[in-house]
Amino acid sequence: MRLLTTICVFLYTLCGAVAQIYPSASPIMIVSGRTSSGEVLVNEEVSTFDGNAPLEARFEAQPQDNDGYTARYEWRFYQNNAEKPFLTRLGTEEYTEYTFNESGSFTIKLFVTFTRGTDEIEYEQDVPFSISIAESYIEVPNAFTPNDDGINDIFRIKDNYRSIVEFRARVYDRWFKKLYEWTDIDGGWDGKSGGHNVPDGAYYLNVEAKGADGHHYHIKKTISLLRGFDEVLR
Repeated sequence: MRLLTTICVFLYTLCGAVAQIYPSASPIMIVSGRTSSGEVLVNEEVSTFDGNAPLEARFEAQPQDNDGYTARYEWRFYQNNAEKPFLTRLGTEEYTEYTFNESGSFTIKLFVTFTRGTDEIEYEQDVPFSISIAESYIEVPNAFTPNDDGINDIFRIKDNYRSIVEFRARVYDRWFKKLYEWTDIDGGWDGKSGGHNVPDGAYYLNVEAKGADGHHYHIKKTISLLRGFDEVLR
């Protein structure tokens, strides 16, 4: 017996509502990443995602009514409406994980084959999961005011960055001595070196980054450290 179904199928006999229930699945997608509006999702269950790379995603099949059946799961990953998947995950595990580091549109669809003896039942997910990853963007401010007033105290990349999958920033003094370095794009410099405040003035910034669209950023600029100012235009 071979059956393609996405919901429980009930067979009724002439004797009444005697139902036979076949195995199926109820797949879910759980993501951790930054949306296009800047919201950070952590282990959030969604059916669609529109945002930035990197995106960590977990796909769970959640089989139902499969007692006595052996299940084989096939996850197909498609990019930019391609007819053929760029990745297929096949096995007996009920879940799979993937990190999206490229920009573009993606669909992920689950196929399951349930087997019991000579019986074989096929399940196909009706509506695939949809993911859209934005092209990269990065913007660097010109100055900051580390005077402990809670405003602009940390020099960091502007919050409107998108889909940066690799990042490294370094700060040098006028003699090109390295004062600070960070590799987390959400990190930054507090205006100190070796635990001590550095003087007000101009410093040299070197940023190297890579976007999900393959774009490489090499940003070199002078930034101003101004403790005596309450506000600085960025």
